Amino acid sequence: MVERNAVLGVVSVALGMVLSPGPNMMYLVSRSIGQGRRAGLISLGGVVAGFLVYLAAANLGLAVLLAAFPQVLAVIRLAGAAYLLWLAWQAVRPGGVSVFAVRDVPPDSPRRLFTMGLMTNLLNPKIAVLYVSVIPQFVDVSRGDVLLQGVVLGGLQIAVAATVNSSIVLAAGGVAGFLAPRPGWLRAQRLVTGGMLGALAVTIAVPGGVSHLLAG
Repeated sequence: MVERNAVLGVVSVALGMVLSPGPNMMYLVSRSIGQGRRAGLISLGGVVAGFLVYLAAANLGLAVLLAAFPQVLAVIRLAGAAYLLWLAWQAVRPGGVSVFAVRDVPPDSPRRLFTMGLMTNLLNPKIAVLYVSVIPQFVDVSRGDVLLQGVVLGGLQIAVAATVNSSIVLAAGGVAGFLAPRPGWLRAQRLVTGGMLGALAVTIAVPGGVSHLLAG
């Protein structure tokens, strides 16, 4: 089954990804600030549904691929590391705009909120790469059922993303009000996020790097 190092590795990556500004966070925050917490939570329901679609599609295909060609993991590892480095740069680059900036948005119905959350996630390249290039590297073919490992690890990622995003939705209004007059705090958050993603990228790029790091 899934070993402890793989669990800790996926949780670490999931935290780094969900805390880095992207389409999902921007949509959830904009809805929460502009239309209230209920709208944000309904939108989050759509985002979680999108995760489940990726979980099913990616694992059904990857289970067969990795069982037949274990060497594909090396390519997946490097692609995932490169993408995490790109996210790290996006977090720290000059000129970035806070996802917590207050914006006027027209109110939407619950059905549209859910659908937009779903589509935002399905069309999010960040999540596509996460499931295709990052999570699979934590699958150990020698430990048995590849499909089951992928489902468990993907489920962990969804649990982390749902927990963090629900906290962001509930706190969005207060955070936006706190950060608006404090640009220094926003820069610090972006630097911490970028540093976390960069460290994860370097660790992932080295064969066995995540296991060696977490074993200590």
